[in-house]
Amino acid sequence: MHILIVDDERTIREGLKRTISSVFDDVTVSTAASADDALALLHGGRIHVVFLDIMMPGMNGLELLAEARHTHKGIKWIVVSAYSEFAYAQEALRLGAKDYILKPFGKDQVVQSVTSLMEEWRLETARPTGSGLLEQNLNYLREAVFRRWVQGLDIGNFDLRSIREEHERFHLLAIKLDSDPELTLGNFIVENVMTELIERHGKGFIVNLDGDFLVGVLTLQEGIESAVFKQEAVKQLDRCLQVPYQFYISELLSDFYAIPEEIRKLHTTDTEADASEDHASAGKSDVIDIAIQYMKSKFQENLSLEIVSSVVYLNPVYFSKLFKQKTGTGYKEFVTKLRMERAEELLADPDLSITRIAELVGYPDVRHFTQVFRKHYDCTPSHFRAEKANF
Repeated sequence: MHILIVDDERTIREGLKRTISSVFDDVTVSTAASADDALALLHGGRIHVVFLDIMMPGMNGLELLAEARHTHKGIKWIVVSAYSEFAYAQEALRLGAKDYILKPFGKDQVVQSVTSLMEEWRLETARPTGSGLLEQNLNYLREAVFRRWVQGLDIGNFDLRSIREEHERFHLLAIKLDSDPELTLGNFIVENVMTELIERHGKGFIVNLDGDFLVGVLTLQEGIESAVFKQEAVKQLDRCLQVPYQFYISELLSDFYAIPEEIRKLHTTDTEADASEDHASAGKSDVIDIAIQYMKSKFQENLSLEIVSSVVYLNPVYFSKLFKQKTGTGYKEFVTKLRMERAEELLADPDLSITRIAELVGYPDVRHFTQVFRKHYDCTPSHFRAEKANF
């Protein structure tokens, strides 16, 4: 496998290259300091994976991805992004990037990403050709037809018997992601995890119906219980997904032609009732806990609702509702309270000026900081410090 690292920061390029080369003997690593250099390497040789920095002078990472993804379709793009660039990382995902790594990153994160990519590459290079490839393409066609059929769209003269005969007795799968339907990373993860599990324990497929809702048909091997399959699926999805989700697997069914109606019922009701409630609620709590930890570590930075919600991959409106459910406080009020509590701690240090404390808790304008502090504590920061010093 050949990996290309594109980043204008030499330390990032060399660090990634050193990490990958030290662990993977059978991986070739090239580097490029700009998008133009990267294009030259892409045109000059077979590249399988690109680690791509978003913010670069000249042509940035998004522009490179937009230009190269059509002419180099087999490449897997991994975005290297900082928190402040996360909106750009989301756009990269929409353009087809497979995954992202946040700066600063550790060796384990890079090794895990490359290990996963190598496994996918080996599977792809081992795919059959000729009649085997034709059969694979027919499977894709059947899944596409199934998706249109479930959605009530025209499927032309396609005969569904070829699918029904493979699944005389089956389970219906449904997964709802509590995230932005336009964010494709979660969908990609679910499709890959579930496809692997289905192939391991039986036969079937899973398709994406409308962004945050995926459905599938599963015929299990003899001796495999649906509860065991669900337990393993939830375990794998918990490990890979960073957004809350709801998982549903039906009882054993035999009426294949009733699937569209069953899916419509699932789509308009809450699958959480099917033993997923505790799992989904825990996931939501974890998301808010992650957001709060991020906020506590980034006092000096912009903690807007849009930025923090993007860190946990949720749209701002949904994140705001979850946040209030979890904390009992509105997001803006919670941020202010966090900053004021930190300011109170810093005021105990007589060597720190009020102006410096304001900056450290995210208020570059000391007058604004004083106004917010007075409203919160009913006194100025200076008076508060003096009062504490007297005790």
